[in-house]
Amino acid sequence: MNDVLRGMDSAGVDRAVLLGWYWETHDTCVRQNRFYAECVRAHPDRFSAFAAIHAASGAAALAEVRRVKDDGLIGLGELSPHSQGVAVQDDDWLAVLALAGELDLPVNVHVTDPLIGRYPGRVETPLADFRAMAQGFPHVRFILAHWGGRLWREGGGWPANVWVDTAATPLLYGVESVWMEGVAACGAERVLWGSDYPLDLYPRDDRGTFAGFLTEAREHVPAESVAGVLGGNARGLLGL
Repeated sequence: MNDVLRGMDSAGVDRAVLLGWYWETHDTCVRQNRFYAECVRAHPDRFSAFAAIHAASGAAALAEVRRVKDDGLIGLGELSPHSQGVAVQDDDWLAVLALAGELDLPVNVHVTDPLIGRYPGRVETPLADFRAMAQGFPHVRFILAHWGGRLWREGGGWPANVWVDTAATPLLYGVESVWMEGVAACGAERVLWGSDYPLDLYPRDDRGTFAGFLTEAREHVPAESVAGVLGGNARGLLGL
């Protein structure tokens, strides 16, 4: 926690939204959620957090969604039913999304771009699944990680309840091209700056820091949209 705060202070980042992980077991999700709740309680002015959930745990997963809401966490994610072996048509997954809508919890979901080649840990996430989620749960606010796998290339218009985050941009895309393409396709108001910190996205130099990621974003976002992408959009979406 202290390392994150030091990195934020050095870069001038006011608040971080901590994202969970799509762990293999319910118990591991619970452990992370408890830790994040401690971080938020210790530094309520600096941290907000999303919760890790394993939908296949059924009633236990739904109970955990309710508990994290009571504990002050503000969303669910990063979730990945595809990575956890849960079908997106499965009743357990649909129940998690329905409860997220009921409790007004945004949902961040891991998305893999189908046009990017194989790499260690890659899991296929058909883009049609995410459009179906957005259509099936219009009252759930979805945040599709990693530029949403460039969902806009599928056509069909941009769903009104979908945002994208920019986490891991340097690992996946040509930085300048995806910023230009994504902002044009989604609208700058639907783009949320994400870093994937502390993942070392630039192992050969010192850009793998909050400051480096901020500089990268400012170089590629239209000047009139910088304030929104770097915080304003998240404040509105998450009620910060």
